[in-house]
This record gives sequence, C-alpha cells and structure tokens, in this order.
Amino acid sequence: MLTYDSTGFLLDGRPLRILSGAVHYFRTRPEQWPARLAALRAMGLNTVETYVPWNLHEPAEGRFERLPELAAFLDEAARQGLWAIVRPGPYICAEWDNGGLPAWLTARVGRRARTADPGYLAAVDAFFDVLLPAVVERQADRGGNVLLVQVENEYGSFGSDRGYLRHLADGLLRRGVTVPLFTSDGPEDHMLAAGTLPGVLATVNFGSEPEAGFEALRRHRPEDPLFCMEYWNGWFDHWDKPHHTRDAADAADTLRRILAAGGSVNLYMAHGGTNFGTTAGANHQDAPFNSTEWTRSPFQPVTTSYDYDAPLDERGAPTEKYRLFQAVLAEFAAEHPDQARFLDDRTPAFPELPPVLAPGRVPLTGFAALPFGPAVPDPVPPTLEELGLEQGLVRYTFRVPDAGSAAGLRVEGLRDRATLRVDGKRVAELYRGVAAEPVQVAGGSEVELLVESLGRVNYGPQLGETKGITGGVRFERQYLHGCRAEPLALEPLPAAEFGPGEPGSEVLARGALTLETTGDAFLAVPGGLHGYLWVNGFLLGRYDAGGPQVTLFCPQPLLREGANELVVLELGDAAPAAVELRTAPELG
Repeated sequence: MLTYDSTGFLLDGRPLRILSGAVHYFRTRPEQWPARLAALRAMGLNTVETYVPWNLHEPAEGRFERLPELAAFLDEAARQGLWAIVRPGPYICAEWDNGGLPAWLTARVGRRARTADPGYLAAVDAFFDVLLPAVVERQADRGGNVLLVQVENEYGSFGSDRGYLRHLADGLLRRGVTVPLFTSDGPEDHMLAAGTLPGVLATVNFGSEPEAGFEALRRHRPEDPLFCMEYWNGWFDHWDKPHHTRDAADAADTLRRILAAGGSVNLYMAHGGTNFGTTAGANHQDAPFNSTEWTRSPFQPVTTSYDYDAPLDERGAPTEKYRLFQAVLAEFAAEHPDQARFLDDRTPAFPELPPVLAPGRVPLTGFAALPFGPAVPDPVPPTLEELGLEQGLVRYTFRVPDAGSAAGLRVEGLRDRATLRVDGKRVAELYRGVAAEPVQVAGGSEVELLVESLGRVNYGPQLGETKGITGGVRFERQYLHGCRAEPLALEPLPAAEFGPGEPGSEVLARGALTLETTGDAFLAVPGGLHGYLWVNGFLLGRYDAGGPQVTLFCPQPLLREGANELVVLELGDAAPAAVELRTAPELG
C-alpha cells in the first residue's frame, strides 16, 4: 500500500521516490509500447504516467471504443517493471482536442461543462462506470502497478466548483479506487486554492524554479509530500510558430534541483508521440501562455507532432536531454538506493528501434472527388456537432438574393478555416480570427464555403466550443438563410472511386508505396499548402506549409511489406504530385 506524509512516500512501509515519465498510450501505437516503456526504465524512471482521453473512448454517447487499450498499456508497464499513475479526467487538457471532453457532450451542456451540472455529471458517471474497473483491478494494493489516480486536471486554472471536484473524488472512491487520489495545479495561490480538496493529495506543475513551485505547494499543503506532477521539460508546438526547444543542460539542472529538494517528479513529457488523425487540440490568446508574435490569428492549432522536445523524440529515439536526465537519475539512485526502487530488480537496457526507410518519391496517380454525405437543408448553417461530426469538413451552399447589385459577404463565427467559392470559382481563403474585408459578391450568385475544423480549444475559457459556421453568413447586413450542408468525416478514410486525372486541390489523390521491408518513415507532401495524409487507410494527421512541422511521422506498424496505399487531401490552392520519404523529422 502507498502512504505518504510531509517527508515523502512509503510503499509497503519502505521509502519510495516516485520517478515518473509521461507516455500517452493514445499517442503511440500499441506495438510501440514495449520499446517506449523500456526506454523509460533505462532512463532511470520507475513509473509511467498517462492521461485517459474520454472523447477517444466514447466518440458518441453510449458507444464505447478502444477501452482495452488502457488496461493493455498498464499491463505492459508492469511487464517492463514500472509502476503507473492514471489520470482519467474527465478533462485532461494535454493539447488534445477539446481537452478530452466529448464534443457531443460539450455541445449539449455548453458552459456547464466541468461543473456540478446534473446533465454533465450524469455523462461523466456513465463513462467512469465503464472505464474504472480496469484501473481498480490493477491497483498496487491489489497486486497491480497503479500507485495513484488523479481527480480532474488543473481545475484551479479553470473554475471554483468544489462540489464538482468532491463529486468526482467520491465517485472514484465509490467505484473502488483505494490507492491515493491526487490533484495537480499550477504553482499559483489561486490555482492551488481552487483546485485542491481536503484529504486528497495535492501536487504542483511547473517547468522551472522548483524551489518557488514547492514553496507554493507547502503554503497550501504543509502535510503533503513534495511532488511535481508535470515537470515541463519541453513544450508543444502550434502551426505557424517555431518549434519549441529547451537547453538540455538547463532542463537537467531543474530535474536535479527537484530531486535535491526531496520531491517526486513526473516528466511531462518523457515521450510525447503523435497527435494522429484529427486529435490535436488548439489554444487561443485567452490562454496566458499564448502569443500571437509569430502567428496571424489568436486561434492557434496544435501540430500533428507532439514531439514536445522530450527526452525521447517523436520516433522514440534518445536525445541529449535523455542522456543528461539519465545521468541525473543515476546520481540520485547511487545516493538514495532505498528510494529509487523499481517494481522488480531487472537490469534495464535501451530497446532497439526499427530502421528508418530510405528516401523516396511516391507519385500520386489516382484521383477521386470528395465523397460528401447527403445534403442537409437548414435555415441556418448547422454546426459540425449538429451534423453528427466530431471533426472533418462541411460544404455549405447558399444562394444570394438577386438584388441586382453586388455587396460584401462575410462569415461570422468561422471555426476554423474556409475556402470561399462564388459560382464555382475559388475567390478567397478565410481563417478564424483573421480580419478581412468582406468579399464582394453579386446578387443571384451561388456561394459555397468548404469549412474545416482545426481542433477544439483544449485549455481556457473557450473550452467546449462548437465547429463549422457558428454564427452565420451575411450579405451586406442581411443573413443568408436556406443553407445546404454536406458533411465529410475524415476517419476512417472516406470511400471513393479513384481514377486517372490531374493533380489538384480538394480531391483525394492516391499513390502506391512498395516496400520489401518495413520501418519507420517520415513523409512529406512537397508543394502542398495544407491538408491530410492517410497511410493504408489510417489518417496520420494534418500537414501545413506554415510549419514548423514539415514531415509526418509514420510508425512501422502502419506499414506492410508489398504495396502500401498513400492518400492525400490537399485543401489549399495547390496541386501536389507526390509524397516524399525523408530520412529524419523536419521541425523548424
């Protein structure tokens, strides 16, 4: 049993310093878990931490998917000799779409999300009923490896509904969680005051100045051990901004100071992985860490890569930060062998990684029109959520009244990017939060807007936003009513009839990659402006010429010997003719 007091943790009566690293099972493929977890152990960590994204596991109300993955990940961690920390939410942030909350739920409850609203809590309870049995049976006090379970996530950064937190904590206990519960919050007094609960372990999150962070925690919880639940040793990336890096020696020095202060630690991230598909979240200037210095909009989507400048890079290879962290942890283990304990006594070794495929070029030779779903008539443009879409594209069509003269046309509440066509001609690309003069449109014209969601805000007051056209389309001051909306989901790969043709935008373009042996790959779409790339029907994610990410990482398990199908959907005014294989990730 894990117990604690102000001096630290005891596991079955013996001292334990929790030396953890974050690896999200949902940002790696299951076939990669053994290597990623073995690499944590080889670094000197004795614990792995993971979030649980609710929207991945309940994409529609009452329809549960991929739930066995969490249990399988925890079991693999145990096989690798690691204890585990589980953070089931319901909100996780994590730069994940909608902070992990299901879009079908937040569209319904709106600003009542993350409160004690009965409708919101009923949905949370129904999910936890299904999710938690796998965690409960793997707790350390039942012979498993789960040491701690979190209550919500950084709630003090968002709200002050103590009744909500109490409901969650009581619900975890009622469902059989017997290991210690904990909260985690930023190192500011108002966050630690609002985000903690009496009788529940409090932890703190920070990226530097550990002494100040721990001092703030002590002010609020002198009886709790020091624990940095998120040591931000790197940072995530937004499209159109430079790739984040942090000096490895500086990061290692902060880790050494955390341990010297007597603190336990969770590296966020130890391995970041990939925001496959359309799972990447977004931020907005309402979040205090955001800046529009390099971007054209206060809305900032997160990149497909979640490399995070972590000790293990997106592919799982060790970096200089990994080697320096390994040295710090080895020093600690030598000085405190009684505290730096593992689940077992094996000698850790860094795992072998797959090879990287050689450079190559895959011509795109087959083309298909976008297979939109049936048109939905509506007086006003319906949102993605109203159309039953979590992510994807919607083509909205309007007829402008024939008033005889041209006037300005504008889109209100665009989320997030749109191509505007007038009478079939592409005339503009619109982007959320970017000021633009109204487009002059003649009366009687047919207006078409192809709208793309770029990820829901995952942190801050805009959490729970809807997607599509959330306001309306106005011709001068007049709303255009009588909309026709055609949805297109991007996962799985839309079924389409491919044939010969010419490269272009807003079509599916297909090529064949033939392999004698498989490996990891880094894929680029030269000439593409922004769009999506599928491999064997699996959506790797978004690409964008604005960077900083040039290549998309394709892990070996997605490839096979023989023929592999690559499909590109280019949405910019471009005509990519090929997909290229590169030998290394390109992050600028």
